Amino acid sequence: MDHQQLPKMSSKPTLLSSPLQGFTDFRFRNAFHYYFGGIDTFYSPYIRLNGKLVIKGAYERDILPENNSTLNVIPQVMTNDADEFLFVVKFIRQFGYKELNWNLGCPYPMVTKQGMGSGLVKNTEQIRHILQRVHNETDIVVSMKMRMGYDDASEILDTLPMLDEFPIKNIAIHARIGKQLYKGGVDLEGFQRCVDKAKHTLYYNGDITTVDSFRKIRNQFPSIEHFMIGRGLISDPFLPQMIQNDSIDYPENRWQIFKEFHDRVYKEYDEYLSGPTPIKMKMRGFWEFFALSFDNPQKTFKKIKKANNAVQYNQATREIFREVLRK
Repeated sequence: MDHQQLPKMSSKPTLLSSPLQGFTDFRFRNAFHYYFGGIDTFYSPYIRLNGKLVIKGAYERDILPENNSTLNVIPQVMTNDADEFLFVVKFIRQFGYKELNWNLGCPYPMVTKQGMGSGLVKNTEQIRHILQRVHNETDIVVSMKMRMGYDDASEILDTLPMLDEFPIKNIAIHARIGKQLYKGGVDLEGFQRCVDKAKHTLYYNGDITTVDSFRKIRNQFPSIEHFMIGRGLISDPFLPQMIQNDSIDYPENRWQIFKEFHDRVYKEYDEYLSGPTPIKMKMRGFWEFFALSFDNPQKTFKKIKKANNAVQYNQATREIFREVLRK
């Protein structure tokens, strides 16, 4: 459907950055907010304890107030254990956070096989046990990010009525099941079933990659006012502001802005990561998404993949940006 056939939005939506492990830490968030904007709230990538009541330094740095001074950030936890949840609550409260988001959405087998992420959605009793303890023993505001299940989209329908027992702030639902990972399309019929059944405020997440795709989602679910953007945020950082402006027009200096953003992200990670291999792999991960903004994504990404050291990487990015800045 052509964008001109879609009705204009009647009011500005609330846009949230879906946390992506390995991508959306405070370095990325700050650079994104400075150069692009459009995101009302950022969710930090999950804190995971793995049975040890110890917080890694990287997790702490990511949510330190001084590293997020211009951002509205909500920390996230991934666990299936009440003691771990309570430990993370105590940890984030010392920094002034009043809300903790619970990840029941991660689709990766290394997580779901341990009964966490989307592998926990069907374990209604364990979810209830954790929420009871958290609400009885703390005053933290709990929000949730979920997939519709791991094996089947009906799993969440059995869980939603139980969640009505608790004062959960909101439930963000990624309209896929875990075993899909990110393959195949989103299940909008399944999401509609959630809308019909849920009493809590729902947020929509999944495949918002263009202004058109956002308009279609918003038109289909008029009761939804909050929308999470994940991979689309990285593949097209201009997208949130364009959605907010209800416009498909990029700024005239699009590629200059993008280049400056890229250069800041590269510089910050290069200073943080030690050795050539980590920075190479970090930026290669970003370019899997960045490349999608270019006319020839495969050719663009191939240049990055061939770069085996900093000199080659900088040469590749200079070529990529020189080509688009000429236009």
